[in-house]
Amino acid sequence: MPNWLKDAVFYEIYPQSFKDTNGDGIGDIAGIIEKLDYVKDLGCNALWINPIYDSPFKDGGYDIRDYKKVAERYGTNEDAYRLFEVAHKKGIHVLLDLVPGHTSEEHPWFQESKKAEENEYTDRYVWTKCWFHGIAGHPYVGGEADRDGCYMLNFFKCQPALNYGFLNRTEEWQLPPDHPACIATREAMKDIMRFWLDHGCDGFRVDMADSLVKDDDENKSATGKIWRNIREMLDKEYPEAAIISEWSNPWQALKNGFHSDFYLDHQGNGYNTLLRDYETEGGDHSFLKKDGQGDIIRFLNDYLPKYNDTKDDGYISFITCNHDTPRPARTLSPAELKIAYAMFLTLPGVPFIYYGDEIGMKYLDIPTKEGGYTRTGTRTPMQWDSSKNYGFSDASEDKLYLPQDKSVDAPTVEAQLSDETSLLSEVKRLIALRHEYADLQADGSFEVVFAQKDQFPFVFKRGDLIIGINPSDKAVSLKLPVKGEIIHKIGNVSFDREELKMDAQTFVVIK
Repeated sequence: MPNWLKDAVFYEIYPQSFKDTNGDGIGDIAGIIEKLDYVKDLGCNALWINPIYDSPFKDGGYDIRDYKKVAERYGTNEDAYRLFEVAHKKGIHVLLDLVPGHTSEEHPWFQESKKAEENEYTDRYVWTKCWFHGIAGHPYVGGEADRDGCYMLNFFKCQPALNYGFLNRTEEWQLPPDHPACIATREAMKDIMRFWLDHGCDGFRVDMADSLVKDDDENKSATGKIWRNIREMLDKEYPEAAIISEWSNPWQALKNGFHSDFYLDHQGNGYNTLLRDYETEGGDHSFLKKDGQGDIIRFLNDYLPKYNDTKDDGYISFITCNHDTPRPARTLSPAELKIAYAMFLTLPGVPFIYYGDEIGMKYLDIPTKEGGYTRTGTRTPMQWDSSKNYGFSDASEDKLYLPQDKSVDAPTVEAQLSDETSLLSEVKRLIALRHEYADLQADGSFEVVFAQKDQFPFVFKRGDLIIGINPSDKAVSLKLPVKGEIIHKIGNVSFDREELKMDAQTFVVIK
């Protein structure tokens, strides 16, 4: 386990939307470098940067044409190497996005794989043996290659699935995971990882990490074997490199080599009961919404078994949101966001803050761009200050990568930095608290003190610290048979003679 992960607080950057330095309306690597002092001042000591590789951008850069080349819109490979160097000097680690399940249809591997003549890349992707084919559960595209076959998709039509084999095979063209061609795919991915690690990157967030071996068993044993093999390589050659999975199943991800696994809501788990429960019948009953009257037990019933079973294997990563999910400000007010972030930053594991969430940037209802669809509204340019285009770019407004929030209350970094009561100021205080107390960091112990259905507050213990959360619109009190002092609070909270009193929408840390 890389030691630096224990105190890591990540900041996710969607590169085309963070900071534009050359006036083309699209963010770039130089812009990220320019804003590293902001990241450090925020308290974040690690970055996850969404794909910066050469791409046709039919899926926001997740359709990769060349894994070892930086996309021209972002700069050059040398700019990326400089980013690693400057970030390290400031005490910031950098993770790149690894996309192992598919490439762009324009990748040279795929161009060779499409040919009728057999070659080194014939089996680099999943192909059927006839030009008209379909199998339940897997999408295929035909009619676009000289070879007599259809290729499997891993996401969009432009993203052919790399071939790691099939565990349960029903067709003669389906290769086993230990076939030389499937091993070659795995080794090619290792080669890409080594390339970036050798140039200064500190590891990878892994996209769709569970999607490698097709028709795998329920435990993803064949896919897990690949990741354990990759982890062995990392432990031997790059022991301080981290890999964090988009899997949302720590029982599988952490047991199979990942250092941390994202706790996402696309698996129908407990995360959406906290702040994304707006599709529930009868209204939004998110726990962190003041009038939601949410039930913390729904979250704990999902989270606690996963935490208890995997806490010795790795970490679970909570996110404010990411490039694929609606921004939390879509349903939560600034006051509610403070409580939400306080919870995420005091739970175990490695937390991630998505750029702009720290100031409460809004989800915008805008047309799709580069395969974003409903995700596009979460990817709008960062709002830095009150200057042109909120300080994101000097380009004319019509050239911006995406439109920006034009509302009169659009938040900016500049305005919130000078306001001690702002969301940004509170996020900075919370991150500083996490860094100050080891009990709040990734592997500090976790114990539920008080959690009852339809009751508040939710109280838990991290080492010698007790955390109380009352996101509701009602004042509450609770007897705590301990003595201590308040070291941090949001709102009106008191702790005297073993009685904790919390006004509506409050948070407290007691030492």
